[in-house]
Amino acid sequence: MIRTSLAALAACLALVPSFALAEGPAEKLTVYKGATLIDGTGAPPRPGMSILVKGERIERVWKEGEIAFKLPPETAVVDVAGQYVLPGLIDSHEHLATPPNRPFAEAHLKRDLYSGVTAIRDMADDLRNVADLSRATRIGEIPGPDIYYAALMAGPSFFEDARVQAASLGAKGGEVSWMQAITPQTDLPLAVAQARGIGASAIKIYANLPGEEVARITAEAHRQGVPIWAHAAVFPATPAQVLDAGADAVSHVCMLAYQVSDQIPGQYHKRAAVQEEKFGKSVHPEIAKLLAKMKADGVVLDATVRIYEAMKGRPTKPYCSTELAAQITNQALKAGVIISAGTDGFSAPDAAFPALYEELELLVNRAGFTPMQAIVAATRNGALSVRKDPDFGTIEAGKLANLVFTRQDPSKDIGALRTLTLTVKRGKAYPRTDYDPKADAAVRKED
Repeated sequence: MIRTSLAALAACLALVPSFALAEGPAEKLTVYKGATLIDGTGAPPRPGMSILVKGERIERVWKEGEIAFKLPPETAVVDVAGQYVLPGLIDSHEHLATPPNRPFAEAHLKRDLYSGVTAIRDMADDLRNVADLSRATRIGEIPGPDIYYAALMAGPSFFEDARVQAASLGAKGGEVSWMQAITPQTDLPLAVAQARGIGASAIKIYANLPGEEVARITAEAHRQGVPIWAHAAVFPATPAQVLDAGADAVSHVCMLAYQVSDQIPGQYHKRAAVQEEKFGKSVHPEIAKLLAKMKADGVVLDATVRIYEAMKGRPTKPYCSTELAAQITNQALKAGVIISAGTDGFSAPDAAFPALYEELELLVNRAGFTPMQAIVAATRNGALSVRKDPDFGTIEAGKLANLVFTRQDPSKDIGALRTLTLTVKRGKAYPRTDYDPKADAAVRKED
């Protein structure tokens, strides 16, 4: 019976038309020829470089005249001589859906992409909405960066926050897979599995949890292969406890300063300002310990200097000044900590470029980064923040063809990013001339 069935199957397969078994269409080949390469590693720029893109990925990177090989006749050649090329930029801290507003999010994503941002890290929102945006940008249904997003975990008292309710409409905040209230009685293997089930790239530990609970969440997440993205202080968990728990990335550089406070606040919404009077010009010994551990453990610091500058315009007094944020970020840089470029907000609705440009300019102008160090923060280090460095963050063969072209040299002047001419995301070209920043300005206004 089995032999007869196999023989019948073979006979049926023999009748399948040959076109049904043929390979799909050949992947498109494009050469970007003659640009000065800024590869994202911090290495000096290399003039006269060419990049061969096959489909979504970089096939070869070479200097004209050093390697001789023949390109297939169907290869498209784009002359970019005189321009500069760097990896696609990564914003390691955005919030796209608190509350969900699809046109608002799409307008920001579009501006991001046409400004060279090819990936972002969404740091907890209504993931029902974000998951759909992620799918849409990934397949090119709408223009935008690839999105990697976190599910949130916090103590029960945090879920009084109005933002939680806005991001959980139709359900109860704290009891949904993307925003979970954690207690000692929580079934953590199930909680982490539920976060994975909604497609989260990581778990964000937000607020109102003691150190032992931060450690318990982190251990279970790591057991299931899920990274932890945490606030640098979780209240009452201290920065030291967050790092001892094994967080993979921490956000908001000024939250590290709470390690120096006489008393750590018990809750996120009831926190006093950091005690800036305890900080001089040199590195505070307690901060030095934190930075040394971060370097040793490869923890990414999502500094978000921009958010401290933005707080100046808010009705309530900020918990930390831009000056202290910039100072500690500079100290982290000198200590060898991996620093990514995150914004935690959006630039003005009518701005031609996104908030990431503001963050990079603050890193250079206030935190003492060189333009090249700022580029590394927004490329290689951004990829490290989402654990996608095998796929993007630097320009080299085998990685995704995420590229940014500028007329002027951003490794000498970070403001030269504003001379961007072309973004390439996963091999697809998005010329800046195709984008009108004024067209969606009204949509980008928050409700």
